[in-house]
Amino acid sequence: MFDQSKQLSLTGTVKEFQWTNPHAWIELNVVNERGEELEWGVELNSPNNLTRQGWRSTLLKPGDKVTVVINPLRNGSRGGLFVSVTLADGRTIGDPMRRGREPINVPKNP
Repeated sequence: MFDQSKQLSLTGTVKEFQWTNPHAWIELNVVNERGEELEWGVELNSPNNLTRQGWRSTLLKPGDKVTVVINPLRNGSRGGLFVSVTLADGRTIGDPMRRGREPINVPKNP
């Protein structure tokens, strides 16, 4: 489903952070080179696993400006598998379950 041999960086605005089972999702609005705003869906791990990794359901909020790195969908649709996110304050949070990723360092009171 995902092309894990490729990574794509998306800079945009969080539309919604869905803290849902079986997987959490980031809905991201990205403006393309023609000025069109396109919605992308980014699939993450389950909330249970994310919590153990230091995430909080309030880490991402609608309106946050972020850069998300994904493994894109093989079929070319606007979506992918989460690799990392760079928050507006410059912190980068990666998925520690992925090969070569460092554990995330999320403050206790983000």
